Parts: sequence; C-alpha cells; structure tokens
Amino acid sequence: MKENTIPPTRNDVADRIAQRALARRGAHYASEVRALLDAALDVMRGCGTASRPRVADIVAAAGLSNEAFYRHFPSKDALVAAIMEDGAERLRGYIAHQMAKEATPEGRVRRWAEGVLSQAMDEEIAATTLAVMWNAGSVGERFTAGPPSAAGPLATLLREPYAELGSADPDLDASLAAHATVGKLADHLWQRVRPTGAEVDHIVRFCLRTGTRPGCDEGAY
Repeated sequence: MKENTIPPTRNDVADRIAQRALARRGAHYASEVRALLDAALDVMRGCGTASRPRVADIVAAAGLSNEAFYRHFPSKDALVAAIMEDGAERLRGYIAHQMAKEATPEGRVRRWAEGVLSQAMDEEIAATTLAVMWNAGSVGERFTAGPPSAAGPLATLLREPYAELGSADPDLDASLAAHATVGKLADHLWQRVRPTGAEVDHIVRFCLRTGTRPGCDEGAY
C-alpha cells in the first residue's frame, strides 16, 4: 500500500519562508550599498581634487567592513562608476520633472539646458560634482568605453522634444547636444565659475538649433 503524500509545490511553506529570508537579505544589502554610495560621496566631497579616497576611508565613513564593500563592488573604480550612474539618474529625474512643467518642446529644451547647468550654480553641488568627476577620470583608464558620463542618460530626455521640433535624427542630435552641454558644464566646474544668464541663453539657443529642422522658427528662444 502506497503512503499517502502531498506532492510539494513551489508555493509551500518552505518556499515562502525562503523567499522572505531572501527579501530581508536583499533589503539589507540594498541599505549597505546606499550607505557605501553616500559615504563615498561625502568623503570625495571632503577630499575635493586634492586626493582620492581609499576604500578604508569609505568603509569607515559608512560604518561597514571591507567584507561588506567587496560583497557589492569588486574595486573602488566600480564604486565610483556606480556613484556617477546614481548621480546621473538623480539629475535626470530632477530635469525630467522640470521639463514636465512645459507644454512646448522649446520650453522643455530650455528647462533641460538650465537643469544641466544648474549643477554649477550652487557652490556645494558644484564642489561635489567636480570631486566625483575628478575621481571618475581614473576610472576611464580601466574601462574601454572611457570614463562614465552623465551625457548619455541626459540625452534621452531631449529625444522627444527634438522629434517634435522636426529633427531628422533625434537620437544623434540629442547625444551631440548633451555631450556639448555637459562638456561646457565641466568647464565651469573646473574653472569654479557660475554660468552667466547670457551664457545659459546662448546654450539654450545652441540646443534648439541642434534639434530644430532647418527653416523652422525658433521663436523667442
């Protein structure tokens, strides 16, 4: 006589308990990563462009161990690249929010350019951004694609308004405008000067010309 058994299912008690444990571990690891990113940013801000922080400095500031660091990042370069990506996504979210306030593509392009250049307007933000960029310079030596840059993520925001403005190649035009504007931002950060209102207006006009079909009226911009 065969024993009466209930076949196991993927949703049995053991599976649910294991999934809860994994979720808790995932949340714990996410908090470790955030602590490392925030600590590294604080240490970089303090070092400025005078020196690059060590892993030991970052771990101490985060209140974590070397084991925790290397659990998430194979090297300091990987952490710096993650900081660049995190910062680019935060800036992208801020600029997207500002662009959403405008009804016209011209207005959205202006908001985009102003948002990018705003990183050089506030002294603390400018110092932090410069410190991260300086640290990212060494990362490019180990990445075949070059140092990480915010230009790529920011360019995606220009594709839609450029398409509305009649660009024949919105992706390429957005990439060109983003690299030019981020490059100009870098110039201001290194020179430690804020863009003037006239400079911002000039860059806005440049971005509009880049994405506007020849013969289209750029209006008051």
